[in-house]
Amino acid sequence: MKHPLSMGMILLTQTTIVSLTTGFFTYNFWFSYIMFIIMVGGMLVLFIYMTSIASNEMFKYSNNLLMFIMVMIGLTIILFILSDQFFMNNWINSSDSMMILNKDQYNMSFNKYLNFPSNIILFFMIVYLFITLIAVVKITNISYGPLRQSF
Repeated sequence: MKHPLSMGMILLTQTTIVSLTTGFFTYNFWFSYIMFIIMVGGMLVLFIYMTSIASNEMFKYSNNLLMFIMVMIGLTIILFILSDQFFMNNWINSSDSMMILNKDQYNMSFNKYLNFPSNIILFFMIVYLFITLIAVVKITNISYGPLRQSF
């Protein structure tokens, strides 16, 4: 699990799970969709950087780890499907409830990200993206041209 591709895959899995969870807690998926797109965009930058640095490294994985990941993904999907409060209520009633909601209730769904328990995740994500931006700018040197050297 020390290979950059496996770490990127773990980060993609965690991003998907967090965005699905935040999407199920709100009336719509806009915030989770934007969060997923931002994280995948940052991962694309990291993926391009890692393929230019370590393009010929072998990627090894164990069958036990693959089986563990598949079981965990399966259990997560079953948990979301069987849990009535997470999946079925919001999934079935989302189109009907969007027509009934007034403007105050719609704005309250975004306020929960700015209140105490959820704002910590938002601030950590902002700081993470800012540090990643600074690291990418400091790593690249404009005077040398592209990251990948042509032979």
